[in-house]
Amino acid sequence: MSYESLTLTISNKIAHIQLNRPDALNTMNAALWKELPEVVQHINNEAAARVIVLSSTGKHFSAGMDLAVFTGGTLNQEQELGRKHENLRRTVLQLQDALSQFEKVRMPVLAAIQGGCVGGAVDMVTACDIRYCTEDAFFSIEETKLGMTADVGTLQRLPHLIPQGLVRELAYTGRRMFAEEAKDAGLVNKVYPSQEAMLEDVMAIAEQIAARSPLAVAGCKEMINYTRDHSVAESLNYMSVWQSGMFQPQTDMMETFAAKMEKREPQFEELNKVSSIFD
Repeated sequence: MSYESLTLTISNKIAHIQLNRPDALNTMNAALWKELPEVVQHINNEAAARVIVLSSTGKHFSAGMDLAVFTGGTLNQEQELGRKHENLRRTVLQLQDALSQFEKVRMPVLAAIQGGCVGGAVDMVTACDIRYCTEDAFFSIEETKLGMTADVGTLQRLPHLIPQGLVRELAYTGRRMFAEEAKDAGLVNKVYPSQEAMLEDVMAIAEQIAARSPLAVAGCKEMINYTRDHSVAESLNYMSVWQSGMFQPQTDMMETFAAKMEKREPQFEELNKVSSIFD
């Protein structure tokens, strides 16, 4: 399939999504907001890969929201004020849901970031499981410079990733946080000298994840996401429910033991495709 705003390749159980509008600094235009969740949902629903790598082309990861998303369409039409604002709320919810697909997908999502990661792009990468960046990378919550509040996920997810005081400083000032500060704060796992070195290493990490039981990895993601939003007691209780239904030692665990004895790599079944009762 061909896309206007991105490319998708799937190899060795790794799905690689690349933002692909470098001449436009990979700004998040209307096509991206439509295509990105469709691609992620396709990978999830078809169990087409065991891990997703999100990267970009050109000098910068993304310069953030293409303002044409807000200046076009029905939002600029003459409407009764209450109905216009209700429509705006639904637009924001739709944008939020597009990036929330990275959390909802069963597979881990690894973001590889070079250059500028600005505004809506910060919303995007904070929804991913793990982040890596190059030495020239910087992160900026630009919205206050534009006279608005970030509204697609940064202010909700970033406080779970880095200290809240730092989140507030970045959000209030709109200043840039460069790669080493981002690593020291815990936003990214590792900093690389070049995009090529970053992608090579991130793909190697993705290969390690892809070699594990996809059901076990999906369980890890489900539990970590749940724990972020619930108490320890609630999370332990949910863990017991998950394990009672998903833990099948006679399958993946036995395959792991057999592979070790036979000195080979384990071969795990893929996750089931997501199907509708009407299919």
